[in-house]
Amino acid sequence: MNIILFDNPKTRVKLLPFTFVRPIADIRVGIFKIFEKWERAFDTKVSFLTDDYLQGKFPLRHGSDQYYINGSLCPNPSMLNRIKELKEGQGLVCGEDLLVLHTSHQFETLDSEAGDFERIEVPQEEVVLIKHPWEIFTQNRGQIMQDFEVVTRGRHSHHIEDPHTVVYGRANIFVEEGVEVRAAILNAQKGPIYIGKNAVIEEGVIIQGTCAIGEGTRINMGAKIREDCSFGPHCKVGGEINNSVIFGYSNKAHDGYLGNSVVGEWCNLGADTNNSNLKNNYGPVRVWSYADRNYVSTGQQFCGMMMADYCKAGINTMFNTGTVVGVSAHIFGGGFPPKHIPSFAWGAIESNDVAELDKMIEIAERVFARRKAEFTIHDRQILEKVFELSKFDRR
Repeated sequence: MNIILFDNPKTRVKLLPFTFVRPIADIRVGIFKIFEKWERAFDTKVSFLTDDYLQGKFPLRHGSDQYYINGSLCPNPSMLNRIKELKEGQGLVCGEDLLVLHTSHQFETLDSEAGDFERIEVPQEEVVLIKHPWEIFTQNRGQIMQDFEVVTRGRHSHHIEDPHTVVYGRANIFVEEGVEVRAAILNAQKGPIYIGKNAVIEEGVIIQGTCAIGEGTRINMGAKIREDCSFGPHCKVGGEINNSVIFGYSNKAHDGYLGNSVVGEWCNLGADTNNSNLKNNYGPVRVWSYADRNYVSTGQQFCGMMMADYCKAGINTMFNTGTVVGVSAHIFGGGFPPKHIPSFAWGAIESNDVAELDKMIEIAERVFARRKAEFTIHDRQILEKVFELSKFDRR
């Protein structure tokens, strides 16, 4: 079964700034990234149909017969059954959205206008599509619960041996091998808690389910992790966090509040960084839309910060409700930054300075090396392209 996860071009723009450096299916929501969900569902490797400058890192593999699956679509049992029943030349759609197409044709781009095929309409209630940045955290609870069922099916959790750790709802907690937990409180009565391989939960940590903690991630002592949070692999997490997703390899290690927010990979939030997630008038939060080139309503009363990859925030940084931060922005200085911080901004508070691309690449190489990861030629080329693509934002 040759599965190709395709980016709908219109959805890609809506999901900026996160899709500057990745295909849509590389977004994390729940325990896994979207593409990892599909690989588990069909026990096969997938490939990606995305913008040309991303294909080096996220290659495309055509075959004689393939299933093109919308990269923003999250699998569920109903959807999987429908896909297995598809014949060649048939596709699943939901309104204007092409969900899945089974065909021998080799596409170079794909959207709802995919040519002639037999359309099978899927009810909206069976479909979870991540089409806007804030849906990453609004859908996170449901995706954690679904992923938890998948990853734990037929398996047994490792035990928490520490006698000073208090556990509520033990049946809803799954611990992988190598996990260290010391004098913590884990409350899974309202939803499951998943703790990945070699993660560390330090003294005094309080975690409420639903929660997903990735491999090698460290939750620093005294942290308060409230409901519906996901942390990808190799993060350092501290302070108070609520209903937020950190993709991976990022640090929010110190005190400070992060709520109803999404943070990309390779970011660092300085000590006592905070974000607002509620307007003073309790109205719906507006955020910058790259698709509309304007601020749009999320329809959400609670919405914090959307921060793309490679960003840094200095100590005591204060982010307003609904702030959107582009790729490789470095934010520091007094006062509130603007609600839209362009990619490669330097300072961002009462400043129009632009970071030097070579300097940002050099910093990225150092950060990767600290995690024993390789900053590849593809990573460099992607950052160079994003620097060019984001010029129109820096005025």
